[in-house]
Amino acid sequence: MSLVPMSEILIPARRSGYAVGAFEVWNLESVQVVTGVAQELSQPVILQVGPYEADYAGLEDISDMVVFHARRAKVPVALHLDHGDTFERVMQCINHGFTSVMLDLSHRPYAENVAATKEVVRVAHACGVTVEGEMDRIGGAEAGRDATSEDACLTDPDQALEFVNETGVDAFAVSIGTVHGFYRGKPNIRLGLMEQIAQKVSIPLVLHGGSGTPEADVRKAISLGIAKVNICTEFVAAFIDTFIQERGEEGFRYNVPGIFAKPRAAARKLVEKKIRLFAGLD
Repeated sequence: MSLVPMSEILIPARRSGYAVGAFEVWNLESVQVVTGVAQELSQPVILQVGPYEADYAGLEDISDMVVFHARRAKVPVALHLDHGDTFERVMQCINHGFTSVMLDLSHRPYAENVAATKEVVRVAHACGVTVEGEMDRIGGAEAGRDATSEDACLTDPDQALEFVNETGVDAFAVSIGTVHGFYRGKPNIRLGLMEQIAQKVSIPLVLHGGSGTPEADVRKAISLGIAKVNICTEFVAAFIDTFIQERGEEGFRYNVPGIFAKPRAAARKLVEKKIRLFAGLD
């Protein structure tokens, strides 16, 4: 099926009541894990690269790697810029083969966010690239910015519809109480608000901060219109937590299989669990 615009993956998901996993990737192992599990389960998948990952791996290197594996995949794969921080980065990603982009100016005044997102839509659509928009600051840390619970804003359904209509985005990120990173307290996911947003906004909706969100809440949110669920922190933790545990075991040796095999297996297990949950296979 190869590399496709993200809208080709998300529109059927919203229409049919399932969601697609969007996993942050930063190196060869993370890319291979996600694409490998998606193919085993015959499910579409989204590979995401944010500013942190782009700066760490090098935008050209990580995009070439993802594009190479996506084009060999037997399931639909989209390559998405997550929380793009500048218009210039958005353009660089489009030029490097990304099939979806996001310019996150949710921390800026509403009118500025609308104007900039509208311009991204104009350019991206001319290149056949999908655009995700975000209107409200979601709690937690992302792309170098940390939104406290006081900074985070819940999505107003009427303003969400206005934002979508004004900008022409293809997917819209909701703020219903999830956070970027792991929760520091008990999650309070506003599913009633989610339902109100979905009644107003018909395009695919996106749940940021999927790591640690209770499975029951995720299932319900998907049934109400979430078509894309972002996973970053849990995926990273699957690698590093397993390595830390393994390093303390008797007989540990510094060699490639000894260091990377178990963390890779743990990451595969997590990705399979998430894809099954989002697709309704569990």
